[in-house]
Formats: sequence, structure tokens, C-alpha cells
Amino acid sequence: MTTENTAETTEETVAETASAYSFGGLHHVQLAIPAGAEDLCRQFWGEVMGMTELEKPPVLAARGGCWFRGGGLEVHLGVEQEFSPARKAHPGILVRSLRDLAKRLEECGHEVTWDDNFPGHDRFYAFDKLGNRLEFLEPQAS
Repeated sequence: MTTENTAETTEETVAETASAYSFGGLHHVQLAIPAGAEDLCRQFWGEVMGMTELEKPPVLAARGGCWFRGGGLEVHLGVEQEFSPARKAHPGILVRSLRDLAKRLEECGHEVTWDDNFPGHDRFYAFDKLGNRLEFLEPQAS
């Protein structure tokens, strides 16, 4: 079997397998936090971002952390014993009225770094109160 035939067979197999299921979007994104940082998360995700805190199921609540929901986004903040903030890996969060969000973050003391390197979108980066990188973006009007 040649490399070309192998590639064709692999593509056919992937296409057949993928047609049996489909992705429906993300249920949530999880970010790591250090133990005892839930109040900082409530300040950022609740007070600054305007999201609603969700009650965690009891078995999961025992592990610490907290969950928030706003619009179609759910953010789970989970305790990681040897916490290190995510400086490169990050969620890319779609936003309506991106400039209003940037203004809100800046008014609350969070630096916003604009980046025009993603075609078709306006976007910026910011960090939560624990140093986790976050990307916020909005499609540009056509």
C-alpha cells in the first residue's frame, strides 16, 4: 500500500466514523484555581463579569471551586493542588459588545491587551484575578 492509498483510506475511515456523531458545542470550560481562591473567583466572574454562580452538586462541591454561568457560557473553576496560572492556554470567549466588556474590565482594574491578528474578529486578552489568560472576541461586521 502506498502512502497515498493509506492517506485516502484514513480520510475515508475518519469521514465514515465522524458521520456517526456530531458535536453540539461546549458544555463548559474549566480553569484551575488554588485552594481557597473561591472568593477571588466570585469577585471576578460574579461581580466584574456579571455571571451567576451555580450550585455545584454536593459530591463535587466537597472538592472546592465554584461554577458560573452567563449567556451561553459556563465556567467551572476547579481546585488544583499545585496551581500554576494558565499563561498561554486559554478559553476563547465570544462576546457581543466587546468594547463594553473591555471598558468594564479596565474600570475594575484589569488590563486589556488588544490583538488584531485574528482575521474577521476583534479581540483582546485579559487575565482573571489568579493570572489565568482569557481571550474575548467578537466577529467583525461584514
